[in-house]
Amino acid sequence: MNVNSANYHHPTPWDTTFEPVTLATMLERTVTHDPDAPFLHFMGRTFSYGAIHSEAMKFASGLIEMGVKPGERVGLFLPNVPIYASAYYGAMMAGAVVVNFSPLYSVEELSWQVADSGTRVLVSVDVPELYDTASQVLASSELETLVVGSLGSMLPLGKSVAFNLFKRSQIAKVTWGENIVRWSDVLSDAGVDLPAITPDTLALLQYTGGTTGRPKGAMLGHSQLAQNAQQVAAINPWENPRAEIFMGALPFFHVFANTSLLNHAMVSGGSIAMVPRFEAKQVLETIEKLGCTGFPGVPTMFQALLDHPDLAKTDLSSLKVCISGGAPMPAQVHDRFEEATGVRLVEGYGLTESSGVVSANPYAGTRKKGTIGQPVAGTEIIFLDKEDPTKLAPEGEPGELAFHGPQMMRGYWQRPETDADVFVTRDGKRYLRTGDVAIEDEDGFLSIVDRIKDMISVAGFKVFPSVVEDSIRKHEAVKEVLVIGVPDDYKGEVPRAFVVLEEGADASGDEIKNWLNDHIGKHERVDQVVIREDLPKTIIGKLDRKALRAEVL
Repeated sequence: MNVNSANYHHPTPWDTTFEPVTLATMLERTVTHDPDAPFLHFMGRTFSYGAIHSEAMKFASGLIEMGVKPGERVGLFLPNVPIYASAYYGAMMAGAVVVNFSPLYSVEELSWQVADSGTRVLVSVDVPELYDTASQVLASSELETLVVGSLGSMLPLGKSVAFNLFKRSQIAKVTWGENIVRWSDVLSDAGVDLPAITPDTLALLQYTGGTTGRPKGAMLGHSQLAQNAQQVAAINPWENPRAEIFMGALPFFHVFANTSLLNHAMVSGGSIAMVPRFEAKQVLETIEKLGCTGFPGVPTMFQALLDHPDLAKTDLSSLKVCISGGAPMPAQVHDRFEEATGVRLVEGYGLTESSGVVSANPYAGTRKKGTIGQPVAGTEIIFLDKEDPTKLAPEGEPGELAFHGPQMMRGYWQRPETDADVFVTRDGKRYLRTGDVAIEDEDGFLSIVDRIKDMISVAGFKVFPSVVEDSIRKHEAVKEVLVIGVPDDYKGEVPRAFVVLEEGADASGDEIKNWLNDHIGKHERVDQVVIREDLPKTIIGKLDRKALRAEVL
């Protein structure tokens, strides 16, 4: 690693160490400094740090009264709404382990991850799409309690009344009962004693995946999450971080937003301008109205803003920097966005197993387009041989990126057998293999040049070909299938399925595609199903995804 004090361009020295604390401690410190400071701006209503902390404490007490014990799992099946923060920190105050679930999940996906994680309590909101999925999972799994928040109650009074009067179709018809309870009824003023938690306490299961099999839960402790939030805060070169207002369009359930938005704002005392989901017009209006200063996003978001007719007439002068992660940023999008807005756009890099962030380009001063920047402070990088990860890559040649730092996960939930594959030890330190092939220039800037893993990056979401293949094989006409990622101007990549039909079957590609896309998550949907006479195979007869990718791309 070529980083040294002479060429390290982040404002905090690379050899800085960070405090291993609990997220609850970090929140309490910020609240103590100024309880009335704004934390979350949501649809015209502002929630202070004191208000979120108070609600989190009440939720923690309510969970304990429900019988939730330290170490048990509490799931969040939520879009970007204020109770996400209260439930997230509150569950951790109760000693529980938070499990993030994507609102895009199908019933099958949510059921599997609820079972794998052993989630007892699930928090959602009265939006029909989410409630319907969650209630089906409640009825067919080991999940014990569904806690449902009211979207209308989180809006300003006038909007809340109008929402409840005129948008009843957007409110789920909730069947309240012993196992389906209101968020407001769980909150408790009883003031029960909260359990002692330490920086070593497990805080979060964040599901990711690999080249084969089902997604895996990355185990992230309070220490990993808190220190990564501090690492991200240390990138900020500007004075008075409490004045920063971050555009909160990234979904909180995603590890990128969890660290770069939620925990980053909390540790620095800044605020977040939340939107329930990304819509270009609403994001532009929010930036202008609230004077957002920073905008972490994925490439598809910046492309969507470029495509929106309101971009040219929106005042973006408050923005100091936009940060792109989750997927490679196309050079033409990068250049066009900066030309159209005058706002600096920098790329960063991270993964679930890193609690969110490994590297970033500096927000001010030297940066290099097309790179993922330099490691955040406290992070060490090595390059492993692409064929033999027990060895280092030859000097100056690309190798598999591996890192060591305080943000590195502990391992995978109930998957000890996978740890041997993902961790390597050198000079007494444990490094995490990323599966990405990278190279470093003479100034210590990193560039991703290839990918060892088969994961497909769709607008920042990781899609696992084997999961999509497992779903498509359930179609009676399908004999063999391979799924690969193909380039897409908007999403970066999209899955495409290549299928060999059973003998005598006459299903069309469009028929199978429509059937498949009804059974998988939105981000996993394929753009085409291509019918073929055969698929490439290895010498021993295994389907060869690598050969197919080479042939198609």
